[in-house]
Amino acid sequence: MSAPRFGIGLRGNLGVGEYGRLGRLAENLGFDVVSVFNDLGDQPALPALLEAAAATDRVTVGPACLNPFTLHPIEIAGQAAALDAASAGRAYLGLARGAWLSSIGIAQARAVRALREAADMVHALLAGDRAGYRGEVFQLDPGVHLGFDVVRTEVPLLIGGWGERTVALAGEIAAELKVGGSANPGLVPVMRSRLAAGEAHARRRPMAAGIVMGAVTVVDEDGEAARDLARSAVAPYFEVVAGLDPTIDLPHGLVDSMSRLLKAGDPVAAGRLIPDHLLDRFAFCGTPEQVARQVREIFDAGAARIEFGAPFGVDRGNGLRLLGEQVLPQFH
Repeated sequence: MSAPRFGIGLRGNLGVGEYGRLGRLAENLGFDVVSVFNDLGDQPALPALLEAAAATDRVTVGPACLNPFTLHPIEIAGQAAALDAASAGRAYLGLARGAWLSSIGIAQARAVRALREAADMVHALLAGDRAGYRGEVFQLDPGVHLGFDVVRTEVPLLIGGWGERTVALAGEIAAELKVGGSANPGLVPVMRSRLAAGEAHARRRPMAAGIVMGAVTVVDEDGEAARDLARSAVAPYFEVVAGLDPTIDLPHGLVDSMSRLLKAGDPVAAGRLIPDHLLDRFAFCGTPEQVARQVREIFDAGAARIEFGAPFGVDRGNGLRLLGEQVLPQFH
């Protein structure tokens, strides 16, 4: 079995210079991957990733994730190739259906088909294929191509998703499946089963696609302070993510009560409603030893990589250092 791998996930809400600084810090601390989320309303992932690539030499860099509903596959291919060139062949490409797009009037019709065709078109464009593409969702006229040299004709693909069909697609074509918003070890075998269906359909070897579990992370010497911050950070995503997890039972009325508090603009109060045992399924949080126990359970369940998501700690830099200096060494 391959050695456990670790990454960090950064939101697109930081200032210029922060992505390079945090990327370099993560690399120096022994992390393997630096991802930038491409969330609706935040700055696009590419400029932040280019900054991180320029400040690092070893880590893999990539967006987690782009979606083909707000960005056409030819633009996705161009961004992937540009990042791969800037990082001297260290890029990966993350694709997902996207979230909250109905709020800007975009319907995600035939989402799994769109993801498959986007991946196919990106693959063809990176390979220099000028034959064109005629899919059910996307088309490319013959002769249309990327007008610059690419470093690699194939960039590793990560697909983000939870649903059976999306996860099966990852099993067919992706190097990794990213399960975002979860620190639940009980979910890993569920996702492995869904991946296996796709791997078998594509006649890939079993476990060809690695599972990446990623969630809000807050680590601090003061474990209670870390868990308090994690609650308020998890609260805005809790309803969506909890509804996707078939392995958990939610207390009656919890989601409705949290929703009312969130609509009132009080994520702190909403987060306080999350019971301790559920918080541990949606965030990596507490002291370094508490987080290490969570990490161990997830790797024991069969995950290949963990992506620690912002804010990392009560203090961002200190949280990253605690992860790098006190958590990662337990697995290397």
